[in-house]
Amino acid sequence: MDIQTLAAEIPDADQTVIEEIDFISNGKQFLMFNLGKELYAVDILCVEEIRSWEEPTKIPNAPSYVKGVINIRGLIVPIIDFRLKFDVCAAEYIDSTVVMVLTIETDEATKTMGFVVDAVSDVIDVQDDDIRADAGFVGSIPQENVQGLVNVNERVVTLLNVPALQHVDV
Repeated sequence: MDIQTLAAEIPDADQTVIEEIDFISNGKQFLMFNLGKELYAVDILCVEEIRSWEEPTKIPNAPSYVKGVINIRGLIVPIIDFRLKFDVCAAEYIDSTVVMVLTIETDEATKTMGFVVDAVSDVIDVQDDDIRADAGFVGSIPQENVQGLVNVNERVVTLLNVPALQHVDV
C-alpha cells in the first residue's frame, strides 16, 4: 500500500472538529440511574454530587417520601425518595442506594435537593433529535416531570425535566 492510499484513509481533522462542535451545540449529557427495573436520567449539568445513602435528620409531620434533611457544607438539603414520591417501586436502602444532589435553577429560584435512587449507572450522550416527547406516555411519574424518552442500548430511558422537580412538595 502506498503513502497516498494511507493518507486518503486518515479522517480530515477539520471534519472531526466540526462533528465535535455539532455535538456540543445539539447534544447534552445525562446521568442515568435506576428506580427498580426502570431507567431514568437527568441533565448532568444539574448534578452537584452523588452521595452514598445515609439516614438523614427526620422532619416531623413530613410526607413519607421526604426522608429528612442533610447538611452539605452548611447548606440544609431536603432528601426526597423518588421511589416513594412517584410510587415507582418499593424502597430498599442497600449498598447501591445513593442520593443524587441536584441544583435546580429556574427564573424564580435556585434550589438544591437530594433524590434517593436505587443506583447510578452511566453518563449518556443524547442528541436533541433523539429525544421523543411522547404525549401519550403513561407511567407513574407525572408528565410535567418528564422531558422525553430516548433509546439507549435497546432500552427506553425516561429523561426527567429537572426544573419541574423543584415543585416536589417538601
